[in-house]
Amino acid sequence: MKMSMQKYCLFTLVLVLGMATPVAAQQARRRNASRLPETVTFKQDVEYVAAGHERQKLDLYLPKRPAGEKLPLVVFIHGGGWKNGDKAGGRRFVLPLVAKGKFVGASINYRLSQHAQWPAQIHDCKAAIRWLRGTARKYGIDPERIGVIGTSAGGHLVAMLGTTGEVKDLEGDLGNHNDQSSRVAAVVDFFGPTDFLTMNDFPGRLNHNSADSPESKLIGGPIQEMKKKVKTASPLSYISPDDAAFLIVHGSVDPLVPIDQSIQLDQALDKAKVSSTLIQIKGGQHGRFRNSKVNTIVSDFWSQQLLNQKIHIQEVVLQEPTE
Repeated sequence: MKMSMQKYCLFTLVLVLGMATPVAAQQARRRNASRLPETVTFKQDVEYVAAGHERQKLDLYLPKRPAGEKLPLVVFIHGGGWKNGDKAGGRRFVLPLVAKGKFVGASINYRLSQHAQWPAQIHDCKAAIRWLRGTARKYGIDPERIGVIGTSAGGHLVAMLGTTGEVKDLEGDLGNHNDQSSRVAAVVDFFGPTDFLTMNDFPGRLNHNSADSPESKLIGGPIQEMKKKVKTASPLSYISPDDAAFLIVHGSVDPLVPIDQSIQLDQALDKAKVSSTLIQIKGGQHGRFRNSKVNTIVSDFWSQQLLNQKIHIQEVVLQEPTE
């Protein structure tokens, strides 16, 4: 029996976006708690909103032998179409940084679109940043050196964090650290959507304007019928010269989030004189890039932005290996 287009799209999202089932998420959590380097302490399921929703928790990765009294912090925000995914996926992004003793790492969960509609997701992310800043002394974090990294839907959320540091309408009032800022210093955005209304302008596997699309589920209705609310979910709406520095990575043939989404963001940041570097992966699809230079560039970006090292990072087109 042939698969319907709707079922095919859902199947594709599960495979490509890495959306974890509850069982898979539990298994990933168990893996996180085991086989850690001897140099890292792992604190799992820490509430950043006391007695809040089950998703309002984060994992902390702390170096046992920190290189300084206060270290920069890198926070991972997972993807999954805002309706799946789990913070356990952040381990591979932050653990290598923490293991060397130069960074503290965190990975957060947030309420998904079946739990609450936009702007609940950015409220959660900002509450997590405020909690991390409010407990910075306890965990050896430098509150002035916080970077965020996210993939796909997580890329969208970190881009929102990077452009809305002082936007009161998106702060929310969650948690016990509302006296703290949610501003971040640096952003690594892996193929995150930036303008939902133009995603259908390019061919792909999804009809983003459909009422069943991940974007419409996030907003609470067909995006083309809710343009005012959609605008509040676009980092392009909030760009200003004091925004965080950005590194943006996107595959040229991404079938789920058109690369134009990252090009729009990079151009808008450049226009506002915000530091932004776009890395295009020729032949790259929706993540799982095999070009090893990507990891090197990300590492250099953290060293440049959070360790104040003089490293020049330039925009480049990298080729995906063909074999």
